[in-house]
Amino acid sequence: MLMELIAHPHWFWLTLGGLLLAAEMLGTSGYLLWSGLAAVLVGLIEWLFPFSWTHQGILFAVLTLLCVYFWYRWMRYREVSQQPNTLNQRGSQMIGMHLTLDTTLREGLGHVRIGDSSWRVQAKEDLPAGTPVIVTGVVGITMLIQPRFPSP
Repeated sequence: MLMELIAHPHWFWLTLGGLLLAAEMLGTSGYLLWSGLAAVLVGLIEWLFPFSWTHQGILFAVLTLLCVYFWYRWMRYREVSQQPNTLNQRGSQMIGMHLTLDTTLREGLGHVRIGDSSWRVQAKEDLPAGTPVIVTGVVGITMLIQPRFPSP
């Protein structure tokens, strides 16, 4: 078996790549994926164009680094193009929500009822009960609001 791997190095690289990819499925969070992919590529390239073990090792190292680099670039691009995630950030999900004040704000502070919960709100000025408002931001557990004027 060992002599066959030495006589046919592409089988060594394909086997190593398969083992690394199988180990990756056990949950290494991506650490073995790129080395496994590089080993499979070296096996395929070596099968088409045979060359020395030294050059195969160098190609494996270079391909591993290239795979990691391109994955990193792809992840950075994907991260920039995604919308900010507001999962489990209930206050951030409320920005832009239209509300009507149930009670008068005193010194710019008060509470508003949303569903079955009460939220603390803050405005730059005192507002009477019944004023339509919009949520403009969240600071801690306080929603920042401003008056919303009815559209004509």
